[in-house]
Amino acid sequence: MIKRTLFFSSPAYLSTKNNQLLIAYPESDKETKIVPIEDIGIVVLESQQITITNGLIANLLQNKAAIITCDTFHMPTGFLQPLVGHSEQSERIRHQLTASAPLQKNLWQQTISSKITNQANFLAQQNIPARKMYKWASNVKSGDTENHESRAAVYYWKHIFNIENFTRGQKNAPPNNLLNYGYAILRAVTARALVSSGMLPSVGIFHHNKYNAFCLADDIMEPYRVYVDVLVNDIIKMNKPYNELTTNLKMSLLQLPAIDVFIDGNKSPLMVAMSRTTNSLYECFKGVNRKVLYPIYGK
Repeated sequence: MIKRTLFFSSPAYLSTKNNQLLIAYPESDKETKIVPIEDIGIVVLESQQITITNGLIANLLQNKAAIITCDTFHMPTGFLQPLVGHSEQSERIRHQLTASAPLQKNLWQQTISSKITNQANFLAQQNIPARKMYKWASNVKSGDTENHESRAAVYYWKHIFNIENFTRGQKNAPPNNLLNYGYAILRAVTARALVSSGMLPSVGIFHHNKYNAFCLADDIMEPYRVYVDVLVNDIIKMNKPYNELTTNLKMSLLQLPAIDVFIDGNKSPLMVAMSRTTNSLYECFKGVNRKVLYPIYGK
């Protein structure tokens, strides 16, 4: 079952009773709402005037829900995750930590090849020449030693939105604001799935920045980034203002966990597909499989 994404942009009092989320609005006449906690996958706390009880936080984490907090600029800034996400967690972490360097390089090769292929499919879907992209995707070597990811990124961002002189960067001009928000949500979805699969999001196969608590999440989300790009492209094509990240724009981007993707021959909500990806990753760490299941865009 696809889990719900709840977004709170106004003052609210969030508590729990009988395994239900109670939503009260102290500054308005809105009626108290009730949501079963087992139905919740992601909670986004945007307003700085939200009160949430410790009991609710504990119940959400026990049900493996991701809790995302936002800063005063309404951008995701924190992510709460359970300490124990799987009954075999210690064994699974051991397999993750003892993964050999050749295995990690092979996993990164698969990841980047899948990422570039999805980007190429998106370009081709928009009748943008993608022959170079497909070539780079097929030529990715173990560990991506020739940095095909970077070559593909330069070409991809130059053509993707049909915006003159667009450059991708967190602090660059819009629609980078939309991309930043979408990728933050995707990162939380990925980290949630990794924890649920019994792995540490902080120990990556390629990313190893000691200041990054989500290195593995940043690795595994790469082939999924295209789905954020698609949502952003749809927003741009609506010809409505997007310089400011409004609530409506955020709601459009928060559709991400529920959109359908094609993985292992079937369509599946992205949040469910991500769990299949992380489970297949663990099987690679354990040595019972050699291929990570990633979605194929455009199917």
